[in-house]
Amino acid sequence: MSLIRSATTVGGLTALSRVAGFLRDVLMARYLGAGLAADAFLVAQRLPNLFRSLFAEGAFSAGFVPMVSARLRRRPDGTSDVGPLRAFAEQALALLLPVLSGFTALVMLATGPIVFAMTGGFGGSPEKFALTVELTRLAFPYLLLISLVALLGGVLNALGRFAAAAAAPILLNAVLIAAILLARGDGTTATARALAAGVTLAGLVQFLALFWAAARARVAPRLCRPRWTADMAEMVRRIGPAAIGAGATQVNLFISTLIAASLLPEGSVSYLYYADRLNQLPLGIIGIGMGIALLPTMSRLIASGSGAAAVHQQNRAIEFALFLAIPAATAFVVAALPLVTGLFRQGAFTAADARGAAAALSAFSLGLPAYVLIKVLTPGFHARGDTATPMRVGLGAILLNLLGNLLLVQILAHVGIALATALSAWANALVLWWLLSRRGLFAADRQLRRSLPRMLVAAAVAAAVLVGLGGVLMPWLEGGLVARAGGLALLVGLGGLAYLGAGRLVGAYDPAYLRAAFQRSRAVAPPGEA
Repeated sequence: MSLIRSATTVGGLTALSRVAGFLRDVLMARYLGAGLAADAFLVAQRLPNLFRSLFAEGAFSAGFVPMVSARLRRRPDGTSDVGPLRAFAEQALALLLPVLSGFTALVMLATGPIVFAMTGGFGGSPEKFALTVELTRLAFPYLLLISLVALLGGVLNALGRFAAAAAAPILLNAVLIAAILLARGDGTTATARALAAGVTLAGLVQFLALFWAAARARVAPRLCRPRWTADMAEMVRRIGPAAIGAGATQVNLFISTLIAASLLPEGSVSYLYYADRLNQLPLGIIGIGMGIALLPTMSRLIASGSGAAAVHQQNRAIEFALFLAIPAATAFVVAALPLVTGLFRQGAFTAADARGAAAALSAFSLGLPAYVLIKVLTPGFHARGDTATPMRVGLGAILLNLLGNLLLVQILAHVGIALATALSAWANALVLWWLLSRRGLFAADRQLRRSLPRMLVAAAVAAAVLVGLGGVLMPWLEGGLVARAGGLALLVGLGGLAYLGAGRLVGAYDPAYLRAAFQRSRAVAPPGEA
């Protein structure tokens, strides 16, 4: 399967998940609003999500996937021998399960002090503090379950089976939507409790789904006694730095949440959350999908001695990712208020809430191309077994984000927090690019250098169209459900057509190349690999 086809398989399923996530967020905005209960839930769910990014998704995608991919063997008849791969996964499970179980139990016992350290007691609001502690205890077991999901997903991705792991978040959103609907008539506090419990239940559902998929592929790991081996030592060596490097963006968002909860008025955490949810849509579809597909591809190419082919694939990944990320960032910057209004402005989510979230979205989205680049550049290190360099760069970005938050929050309130996050992401991406280039591991080829400025020209045309449409369509976006849907469809559709049309005229992309990339089934596979 070609790199772009693999990435769009992941991205397409991620898009379905994000659509379900938007339905969940629309329901949250309607029934939870942006007040005390909303802030408490959003802080509570941020903690397991942070550790999920550090210990599960980020660490396993960086440290586990290249090692498990290298253990897939081809028999002379062309079939796959999954025995070594499954044995390695069983060793990893035996090590992971007791560590994460103990960590989860420790956090559950010390939730009160942890939440106080995170929020400063919400500026002396005991009601919000107590509710946040309760919700954190309900939601935190999700970390253990989603870490097991990450392990099973890494095994399936190593086999080239990307669909099951990419579809798992759809289950998360389905469970949370059901929780909101069941509790919607019981008040905001009850809805927040149902959502927190739903997070853990969703983790269990995701684990069962992935285990079933792994069992069908004959790679479901069995429980065994933990053994400290050279393989496990190497995996831990890689995972430690990778957890920080791959999770830098999530750490930055976590820091932003803490500062907003501690220093800013009620509702600020919610503004940042809804803005980040919109900003995460293209990041999930483009950046995460491309990064997931690129890492095993580059790992196999480098292991087979095809370093030049790996660099070529990374160039195409960057080109394709920016082709989609640049117009998305443009739309979010220039049309933030119409988009937020059409999606969330109803029920408990007021016009003032829409303005607050829209301002944060514009600032966050200035860094959207950088967030995507980080996802595509990092595999250039991880596929070569280097998880320390992205870690060091990520730590620098976290420090820069913290300093930017503390400075800009005094001037721009919650918008300053979003802007600091975007600036730190650009610093992270540019340093990763420079280091790969300086080490001779990456160079932008002629095709990428040619297409990038043309994408920017096409995005400028789309921006002008979106600015004009925003004012015209605002009455629709403030109307009923049908009017909102129509207004959003016109805004997104006409803006997208403007970008594609201008891009075709200036040569930002080649339709024939894109069609061929989707049709090729063996475009990135080394000889003998399906």
